[in-house]
Amino acid sequence: MTTKRNRRRQAISFDERLHRAAHDARAAAQKLPDGPQRDILLQKANQAENAAHLNRWLTTPGQQPSK
Repeated sequence: MTTKRNRRRQAISFDERLHRAAHDARAAAQKLPDGPQRDILLQKANQAENAAHLNRWLTTPGQQPSK
């Protein structure tokens, strides 16, 4: 017997969640002094921004490879 997975529809889009994560990480990093914790937060912000950019590129219809 298969079990049913819990599925939940997201209230906001993936792109918006990535932008919020980047913004929150940058805001938290501004409150910290220079150091490894701040560097980690800035790295997470950059990763979220890069993921958002890549997601936009992949979901743009004109950028899809021809079949």
